[in-house]
Amino acid sequence: MKKLALVAISIMFLLTGCGKKTPEDLISKFEKSVNNSKSYTLKGNMEILSNEETYTYSLEANYLADEFYKVTLVNLTNNHEQIILKNNDGVYVVTRALNKSFKFQSDWPNSSSQVYILSSLLKDIKNEKEVTLETTDKGYVLKTQVNYPNNSDLSYQKIYFDKDMNLQSVEVYNNEDIINIKATFTSIDLKSNLKENDFALEELIDTSIENPTPDESNTNENAETNKNTTENTNTNTNTDNNTSNKNNDPTSDKSNCTTDTCDTKSSNILDSIIYPLYIPSETYLSNSEKIDTDEGNRVILTFAGEKNFVLIEEVASIASDFEIIPVYGEPVMLSDTIAAKSANSMYWTSNNISYYLTSNDLSTEEMVTIAESLGNITTVSKNK
Repeated sequence: MKKLALVAISIMFLLTGCGKKTPEDLISKFEKSVNNSKSYTLKGNMEILSNEETYTYSLEANYLADEFYKVTLVNLTNNHEQIILKNNDGVYVVTRALNKSFKFQSDWPNSSSQVYILSSLLKDIKNEKEVTLETTDKGYVLKTQVNYPNNSDLSYQKIYFDKDMNLQSVEVYNNEDIINIKATFTSIDLKSNLKENDFALEELIDTSIENPTPDESNTNENAETNKNTTENTNTNTNTDNNTSNKNNDPTSDKSNCTTDTCDTKSSNILDSIIYPLYIPSETYLSNSEKIDTDEGNRVILTFAGEKNFVLIEEVASIASDFEIIPVYGEPVMLSDTIAAKSANSMYWTSNNISYYLTSNDLSTEEMVTIAESLGNITTVSKNK
């Protein structure tokens, strides 16, 4: 009887053990689904948490074997849309509202972790020496390290699967175990039957001309919002140079305009200077200059000291013809936009303001930190 009881217990143990998934089971199934997919479409939302603010995007990622990608990100706060496109010609970051695109010769998306690229998630899993698997009431959670060269604070990620081991979401944590990036997927079609023509730049250009994105209708509204925010801040801060520049600029008052050309130029006037809230140590603002241009005006901020750099600001303009700007670098994801990063400079557009940052002293991570610290608040920062 004792022998029979032991046999029964052993059989029960084996049966219950068969139902338990191991990390190897999960990885094998995920790897098979990714590698077998010749074309997929992934949709969902992505949240980026930065400086106690949350930036939410709608997300659609398309893939076609081999190495064709199109990722559409729309900032849900201001409807700012940008598309990262990779085809046989290179990598593009297209901003249809401005009728412009940057073109890169880049290794994207293989150069860093990407929460919305399935092969990137699989790569992170395969590179992990000790993948941990957690079983929950809803499914399974894999934990892996991440690779974000432009943000060393990002440490690891949790990849969530349902009970059928289908991908659900991804959370990226910093060194303090705080979520910085969260992507939640509403649908994943691993047999989307996309064609090479779906990844043609011409398709995006034609669409931008025939169907302007919501950004174009919001451009003036965003500029006015930025104007009001910075003017209100100037009233409460000691920024004499800012207010004197504004008051002495005759084009800042549209009532002085009597032609369409004047109206266009005055709408491109940057009313107030936007200063970075982060500046490297032993670095200070050495010069601030506002100059007139054919399009409006431009602000040039020069910083000197331990880390010299120049920051240029102007109201974003819409190109009359589709413009492609070559960049020897790669796209970099900021909290509220995608920047174009080259060896010693970075360009991006945020809240209808175009920024250009250049330096021989700053690392890419320092450039990103400076860019993230800029916002709609005008403040005096580290004047020597």
